Amino acid sequence: MPIRVTIWNEFRHEKKNPQVAEIYPDGIHNAIGNYLKKSKDFSVKTATLDEEEHGLTEDVVANTDVLVWWGHMAHAEAVDLVVERCYQRILKQGMGCLVLHSGHFSKIFKKLMGTTCDLKWRADGERETLWVTRPGHPIINNIDDHFVIDKEEMYGEYFDIPEPEETIMISSFAGGEVFRSLCTWRRGAGRIVYFRPGHETFPTYHNPTVMKVIENAVRWSAPTPGPTPHTYGHRPTGWVDAKK
Repeated sequence: MPIRVTIWNEFRHEKKNPQVAEIYPDGIHNAIGNYLKKSKDFSVKTATLDEEEHGLTEDVVANTDVLVWWGHMAHAEAVDLVVERCYQRILKQGMGCLVLHSGHFSKIFKKLMGTTCDLKWRADGERETLWVTRPGHPIINNIDDHFVIDKEEMYGEYFDIPEPEETIMISSFAGGEVFRSLCTWRRGAGRIVYFRPGHETFPTYHNPTVMKVIENAVRWSAPTPGPTPHTYGHRPTGWVDAKK
């Protein structure tokens, strides 16, 4: 069965900023989705902020293996009920969650991390070099030991997140800052990935290496086969035998 991917995007910058619209005329979500659709391993849907329930209805979330999230200018508009729906599916059913760039300030990422997720930034279009710090990890399969993005927004440490279970790549910038740019965590049954590049005024999601990392991250964070707990709470003596 293909991995069922839902790509969520605010889809606001593309409507309001001509520079962004020129780079992503169909939206960041479709730029990512069109890349993933090239592989038969993925079944791809998109959802945006201004759709009913932000496009993340109960049915959509229940049939998503990996949720990809991009947000920036309207984090506060995400309805808490929808965020909680995604959160519970991650914890209980193992839906993967790949958070991109400024999604670090989204409600879902903050809820998963339990911290402010704040950082330093400067949107001057600097050279960014991403360095592999965990060779052999599946998310950097077929990626060299580093790659360069000519123009990107700077994010700098300290990044207020829980210590990652895996720090897979770090970035260095022309201004001297460094940043933990590719990190993973587990929350409940779900796998969480944060990947830094992707400022809306730069063509980052047309970069084939960036897109390969995203593809690998989707594969890695997808649920793995295994038992699902029935219910929690009190169990009488003999309950296990009764299930035989």
